[in-house]
Amino acid sequence: MRFLFVGDSMTIGRAGDWTWRYRMWRHLERVLPGGYEIVGPRDGLYVPEGEAGDPQGYADPAFPAAARRHLAGWGEGWLHMAPVVGETVAATRADVLLVSLGLIDLGFYTNSDQTEENVRAFLTGARAASPGVRAVLLPVIPNIRATYDAAFAAECDRFNELLAKAVADLDTAASPLLLASVPDSYDLRTDTYDGTHPGPGGEHKLAGAFADAMHQAWGFGGPYTGAYAG
Repeated sequence: MRFLFVGDSMTIGRAGDWTWRYRMWRHLERVLPGGYEIVGPRDGLYVPEGEAGDPQGYADPAFPAAARRHLAGWGEGWLHMAPVVGETVAATRADVLLVSLGLIDLGFYTNSDQTEENVRAFLTGARAASPGVRAVLLPVIPNIRATYDAAFAAECDRFNELLAKAVADLDTAASPLLLASVPDSYDLRTDTYDGTHPGPGGEHKLAGAFADAMHQAWGFGGPYTGAYAG
């Protein structure tokens, strides 16, 4: 089973981060040992221009190179991933897409309706490359901006409603879709390091949202325990 992580800055992570991708790898090692592969055309972390840092500088240097693969980018959203997901799925033969996108779209590029159109284009492209591909989609977790920008907060809420409708509309037996649940306990003050990007607690909760959705709906793997170092 080949998993492809698709996401924005919350998924790619910054030099020195563990990333929720790492937490998911640890989980997969426990529940599907030898029965999975992580795929993707990229493998690095984000390093801001002009700053010193190693794009391979993960918090755990023992994170295997093969497990670092992804399709995520700092500042990239549904708008950017919709045109490239088809070629990526074709090249990697991904079976399951674990997708966390939308916040950057709503913050900088598109409104909720336009973003939902890009969700549908993304899924169309993925299915054109692999008609049986599965996907788990995480709703947007509003960041600190939503606490003082009411219009932005409303767009996040509306997009999440549209995302849920798109998943319900497009889910099929041949190509199942899941809407993961944002953890009830997710707290921007303690689960992020800047009001947006996950710290260790947030990374565990994001990985758990995907892992538990797949286990509960599809019987994949097992429940997320979070009992991993770091």
